[in-house]
Amino acid sequence: EEIGSEMSLRSLDHILQYGELPLRRAVPIALAILHLSNPKVLVIDTLSKLSHDADQDVALGAIISMGLIGAGTNNARLAGLLRQLAAYYAKDPSGLFMVRIAQGLLYMGKGLMTINPFFSDRFLLDPIAFGSLTVLAHAILHLKDTILGKSHYMLFNIVPAMRPRWLVTLDEDLNEIKVPVRVGQAVDTTGQAGRPKQMTGFQTRTTPVLLNYSDRAELATEEYLSVATIMEDFVILKKNPNYKPEVKA
Repeated sequence: EEIGSEMSLRSLDHILQYGELPLRRAVPIALAILHLSNPKVLVIDTLSKLSHDADQDVALGAIISMGLIGAGTNNARLAGLLRQLAAYYAKDPSGLFMVRIAQGLLYMGKGLMTINPFFSDRFLLDPIAFGSLTVLAHAILHLKDTILGKSHYMLFNIVPAMRPRWLVTLDEDLNEIKVPVRVGQAVDTTGQAGRPKQMTGFQTRTTPVLLNYSDRAELATEEYLSVATIMEDFVILKKNPNYKPEVKA
C-alpha cells in the first residue's frame, strides 16, 4: 500500500544513516520486499549506491535486491546498472554470481512474468508466493552460508512466486478472442462519490496485453461484457445482448 511503503522507505533511510552493520545488511532486502517487480527510480538509486558499499554483505544483498525489484520488467535503467556492476565485480566470483542472478531475474520469462504476490488490483495477497519470498529473503540475509555456500538451490524458492502478468481475453468456450482494452495508471477511488474514473493516462490496445505493477485495464468496446469484475490474467467475456453495431453511412 502506497503511503505505508513510503513511510517504511523513510524509516529504512534512517537505519542506513544511523543503524549498526547487522541492521544495514537487512535494508536492501527490505527495500526489495516492499517493491517486488516494481522498479521505482528512488529505490533503484538507493540500491545502486548500496551495491558499492564497503561491507560485502550489504553490497551483495543490494545486487540481488536489484534483481528482485526488476523481476520480469526488462527495466532498461536496471539493465544498464547491472552491466556496469558485472564489469566492476569481474574479478570477484561471489559478486559476479549475484550480478548474473539479478540479470536473470530482470529478464525473467522474457519480461512476461512477475513475482509480486499481490493480485486482484493489488488487493489480495497470495500467501504461498509471499511465504516462498520470505524464505528467499532469509537466505539472502546469510548469503555466504546459503546461496554462496552449499545451499545455492535455495534460489529455487522464488519459483512459487512467479506468475504471468498478462491479460488474455477468452470467450465462453475458452477460445482466445482479441478485443480492444484501455490500459492506464490505476487511480485510488476509495471513498469518492459517484463513479470516478478508475485510471488515468490510458492507451487503447488489443488483447493480449501486459500489465505493469500499477496498471489497470478496462474494456474499450460495448460488444462484450466481462464476467470478472477485475480485468487481470485470464478473463472470460460474454456477448452483450443489448449491443447494436454502429452502421457506417
